[in-house]
Amino acid sequence: MQKFLSQTAVVALTVAFAGEAMAAEWNVSLWGKRRAFTEHVEKLAELVDQKTNGEFTLNISYGGLSKNRENLDGIEIGAFEMAQFCAGYHRDKNPSITVLELPFLGVTSLEQEVALSMAVYQHPAVVADLGRWNATLLMPSPLPQYNIVGVGDVPATLDDFQGLTVRATGGIGAAMETIGAVPTSMSATEVRQAMDSGVIKAASFAPHAHMSFGTIENGTWWTANLNPGTLNCPVVVNTDALNDLSDEHRAVLLESVPEALDYYIYNYNNKTMDAWGPALDERGITQVTFSEDEITAFKDAAAAPAAQAWIEENTARGLPAQELYDMVTGMIASGS
Repeated sequence: MQKFLSQTAVVALTVAFAGEAMAAEWNVSLWGKRRAFTEHVEKLAELVDQKTNGEFTLNISYGGLSKNRENLDGIEIGAFEMAQFCAGYHRDKNPSITVLELPFLGVTSLEQEVALSMAVYQHPAVVADLGRWNATLLMPSPLPQYNIVGVGDVPATLDDFQGLTVRATGGIGAAMETIGAVPTSMSATEVRQAMDSGVIKAASFAPHAHMSFGTIENGTWWTANLNPGTLNCPVVVNTDALNDLSDEHRAVLLESVPEALDYYIYNYNNKTMDAWGPALDERGITQVTFSEDEITAFKDAAAAPAAQAWIEENTARGLPAQELYDMVTGMIASGS
């Protein structure tokens, strides 16, 4: 009997340790607070937990693990297993994906933004670029075209942007320079304080961020149709952590990405955009619409020079920049 019990105990302990070994727990570094921009990560965490009966969990932290501009560095050293960042925050660290931040590309929907991003993320040169940080691109955080909320005098024409200090990163910042604005690169969490203190007079964001980070609380005007571009903000995973997952857990994670993105897009197109107009109206924010001729002139001045400069700079880095640009613009032209 004693021998039988000891054998049973050994079996029970073996099963217990095997179960523990199979469990996976990842830390995920985001910033700010839960908002439309993070809903796909929240959904992904929900899906992997459900599909693995709690054996694979994503512990999401909003700012508790890293500063947003340091998330890629944290991924490199394995400080956490998953993170979100925006390419424009540190263009030198991820030059290949900044092709998606060029101004006036002509992207018309979040669905198209996802298709473009996933195609770029799978390009061998992009895989190698992010591989320098031990990072594997998992999914984008598709954003609509940015527009600007500002304080002070309402701009009547694009000439009124001359000398205006505006938070604008990446290709949007380059575009704003062509109309005389003074772009300033800062992370989303710094913007409200910068506007309140007068460091900047305006900020470019997607609608959800204008609401989440409070620019509409003291803003007086908003550009309804400037649409200079958007940021590309991927979710990445530590490559070693991804490889260390069991085949089952890795499959669940990767197979859940499309569903998480579908949820994100539905939430953004319906809940976020439904709230945006009323949020502006409630605060009496003036909506500025520029003439078609002005927008065309803005695009002509900004798009081609920015694209050419990006191609030259990144060809010199050793990237197939022309190939990446042609792939993106070709997909857009074909309606992909």
